[in-house]
Amino acid sequence: MRIGIVPAANPGSGGVYQYSLTMLHALDAWRSDGCEDEFVVFASGVPHPALVSTTGHGWTLKPLAPPSLPQRALDVLRRVGGEGPHREAWRWLRRDRDLRWDKTRLHDPEIVQSRPDMKRWLHHCGVDLMLYPLSSALSFETGLPYVLAIHDLQHRLQPEFPEVSANGEWERREYCFRNGARYATLLLADSEVGKEDILNCYSPYGVTPDRVKVLPFIPACYLALDVSESERQRVRAKYSLSESYMFYPAQFWPHKNHRRIVQALGLLKQAHQLKIPVVFCGSYDGEIREATFREVMMFSFQLGLEGEIRYLGYAPDEDMSGLYAGAAALVMPTFFGPTNIPVLEAWAFGCPVLTSDIRGVREQVGDAALLADPTSVEAIADGIHRLWTDRELGRTLSDLGRRRLAAYTPEDYLRRLIEILEEGKERVRSEKPPHAKSV
Repeated sequence: MRIGIVPAANPGSGGVYQYSLTMLHALDAWRSDGCEDEFVVFASGVPHPALVSTTGHGWTLKPLAPPSLPQRALDVLRRVGGEGPHREAWRWLRRDRDLRWDKTRLHDPEIVQSRPDMKRWLHHCGVDLMLYPLSSALSFETGLPYVLAIHDLQHRLQPEFPEVSANGEWERREYCFRNGARYATLLLADSEVGKEDILNCYSPYGVTPDRVKVLPFIPACYLALDVSESERQRVRAKYSLSESYMFYPAQFWPHKNHRRIVQALGLLKQAHQLKIPVVFCGSYDGEIREATFREVMMFSFQLGLEGEIRYLGYAPDEDMSGLYAGAAALVMPTFFGPTNIPVLEAWAFGCPVLTSDIRGVREQVGDAALLADPTSVEAIADGIHRLWTDRELGRTLSDLGRRRLAAYTPEDYLRRLIEILEEGKERVRSEKPPHAKSV
């Protein structure tokens, strides 16, 4: 069978980028082990370096879609016309076209947009089954059978966070997730809690338990687990880091809770005269993330913590192993789950974890992490204080984390992924998947 995949190939996409690459890496191992299926990776900007380095024999790279006629015309005009004032007009035309396309997403979730252009393109590429490592409206708008990952439904569970509800985001997500779940051949959830969320939200729309498959996360495939002392020193020197520090790799969304970490550091400095370095890395582009970043940095300055807060910007994949290995602990008081990849990555490097005492995360970590109420600055401060001052506790959590991680290996992940895809293929052969009513 010919299986198409639409990964998140932009490193700035965060966890879905890691998830996509890990899935491609696993499928490549399956292909090398004798899988007879063919895989077609669809991505903008082909060939993407991350995709080329991941895929080999038995893989085909294709652009996500052939250029539309208006796009081809604009590209020709740009090449012929060169630079000049007219370029701004062309940029305006592009922006206008993109805005008009975005507005089509703000409609009744019960009315599905049709994408015959994409359907023809996927048929032209000979695809029998699509695999979407991240939720995409293309899954149901093209009418082909598909397996779709749904990582969280926070717009339903915590709509008070603007990143999942403001400026039409709630409507966009509901359109995408409701129809993605309704018309999927199979759905992927990260945990039993994630499966429960999908069923709670979308069983009224025909989603049944047998169609929701649990595929737990594993650490990103690009991490080098054997980190030499020279590599630790290289990373430490590159970013001018302290010998010991707390670490939090996360984009600056409000739900990531950076501000309360800063407040907790302020409490510890005031109450215990402790200066605890914390290293943040992750992007902050876009209106919401930029506002959050500026608020966090300004708040750090007001509390006199500018010497303790170290922001690295976007850290490339090759530096992440050294950053984890050199950290005294991962501090991740996020409001979102159900589960989170950085917790697993920290365990892989023997890095103790402080994370949130919330549904989903509790089930993910068991006794292998300190849990804190993410709404409580005092609870976060207490957890940071304990990990910073009690090295025996850190060693205990490190051992427990490694053991918990070893209970579900990359080989287990691959076996589970193969089982899911084999079931998806069998469903495609034996039955017609539900089709969206489109306009």
